[in-house]
Amino acid sequence: MAVSPVEEIKERYQVLLRRVESAATRVGRDPSSVRIVAVSKSQPNEKIMAAWEAGIRDFGENRAQEFIKKQNDIDLDITWHFVGHLQTNKVKMITGKALLIHSIDSERLAAEVNKHAKARGVQQDILLQVNESGETSKFGFTEKELEEALPNISALNNIKVRGLMTIAPLTDDDDEKRACFRRLAQLRHRLQEEYRDLDLNILSMGMTDDFEIAVEEGANLLRIGTAIFGPRFAGEETG
Repeated sequence: MAVSPVEEIKERYQVLLRRVESAATRVGRDPSSVRIVAVSKSQPNEKIMAAWEAGIRDFGENRAQEFIKKQNDIDLDITWHFVGHLQTNKVKMITGKALLIHSIDSERLAAEVNKHAKARGVQQDILLQVNESGETSKFGFTEKELEEALPNISALNNIKVRGLMTIAPLTDDDDEKRACFRRLAQLRHRLQEEYRDLDLNILSMGMTDDFEIAVEEGANLLRIGTAIFGPRFAGEETG
């Protein structure tokens, strides 16, 4: 007897929740402090609706056009996140429509988001992306760049910096991934101590292949695709 899409996704989601709970418990954390964003890039609306039926409320998209189309087409109580690289010419499409933009990787991009947020009369929550792996294929500030940029970014009136985001290195070495996540957690702590007026409470790190390590190192926002929706096809990364 075939399993329905809702039941299939619900089963994956329950397994994911149990694994998050185990990882959090191992380091003495409250599992409920970890929020999961289902990365729905390239997923059909039917699968997103099935995930919603399974209890998921936070969904993340990587591409601006797809983000807008799904937001317009799916009439459900969904909290939308933008988790992909955001080009400056697409900022207008996303600002004010995402609860959280995870991927601000330059002062210029932050200023552009601030400009469009001001025009819309909103305050946009953002995360600052840090390239802790040092890989040239990844976007993000270096730690030094971020420390220099944060005073200017935090002074912008229509954006609110809520924390930091990173992507683990592309490697099978769990120790390298752990070191990457630990550096981001330490950076967040250091910046929070320096900027007491900011509320840098979000650490967005961890995907399907490494979320348990991320939780152990302090992640409280996970970006999960494959572990919820299942594999698509070779070469496509869904989170």
